[in-house]
Amino acid sequence: MKKLISLAACVVISTGVWAQTKPAESKTAADSLLNSMDSATRAEPVIATFKSTRLILGATTETVKKNNLNFLVIHRFGDIGGSEGGGKTFFGLDNSSDIYIGFEYGLSDNLDIDFGRSKFAQQVDLGLKYAVVHQTSDNAMPFAVTLLAKAGVKAYHDDQGAFPAFSDRFAYVAQAIIARKFSSNFSLQVTPTYVRDNSPFPFLPGNDRGFFAMGIAGRLKVTKRMGIVVDYAHPFSSFRSNATGGNAFYDPLGVGIEIETGGHVFTIVFSNAKAISETSYLSASQSDWGKGQFRLGFTISRMFSFNKKAKKAY
Repeated sequence: MKKLISLAACVVISTGVWAQTKPAESKTAADSLLNSMDSATRAEPVIATFKSTRLILGATTETVKKNNLNFLVIHRFGDIGGSEGGGKTFFGLDNSSDIYIGFEYGLSDNLDIDFGRSKFAQQVDLGLKYAVVHQTSDNAMPFAVTLLAKAGVKAYHDDQGAFPAFSDRFAYVAQAIIARKFSSNFSLQVTPTYVRDNSPFPFLPGNDRGFFAMGIAGRLKVTKRMGIVVDYAHPFSSFRSNATGGNAFYDPLGVGIEIETGGHVFTIVFSNAKAISETSYLSASQSDWGKGQFRLGFTISRMFSFNKKAKKAY
């Protein structure tokens, strides 16, 4: 009888211990799984800070994904007003200050190689763009950082014999593009920049070979597929700040409307910058908004994918 009572007591105690520990173990395992899922959700990178790799003047933090090709057509017409605008040039539509054809190819999801050619100064550009860090949804990383480096060569352009050596034709730009998507409707970026011309451009006495600049740009979404974009840059150059008269320089500024249409991003802009390439518009913006020396322009961005598609199962 004692043995039977002892056995029954052991069974009861064991059952009680199991009943108390089992829910705790299940709860711990479930909590761990939920915490893991929650952590993964919080760590997701923020996507589509901007709709395109470019805004109006300069690049954004967006990169072209692996094996994708972005084809760019950027156009700037002539002055709307001033001595070179007005009705005689159909408010600048008869002229073009710059035309840029560019290609951006994704070597990886975070690295692309860029190639383009401008009418302005007949410059050919080659560059690399690398997304260093991405903003995360949990704000562990509150902003995205992308680095851009480009070299340009004025292959044919020569004014007053300014290029005694071929190396004098080269210009370089280095940028750190820092952006934050504050909400689904608003994104902002700043762009510390260094520009270097082997031969100072434009060809004016005392011009800087190299200088720093700071850009700021933003996008405000107004509908599902449309946004207002603004792009501004200020060169920190004493030569440009002190130049007067016909050699005066003005900070490049652009405003526009960006429209997403499927695989295209189409931007209609107004800007006082004649040039499109970074080295050129930062070095040589000499048009004044106040004198009507701003122009209509547009950017067309079309993305093509060369990723192998998975075969359909039948």
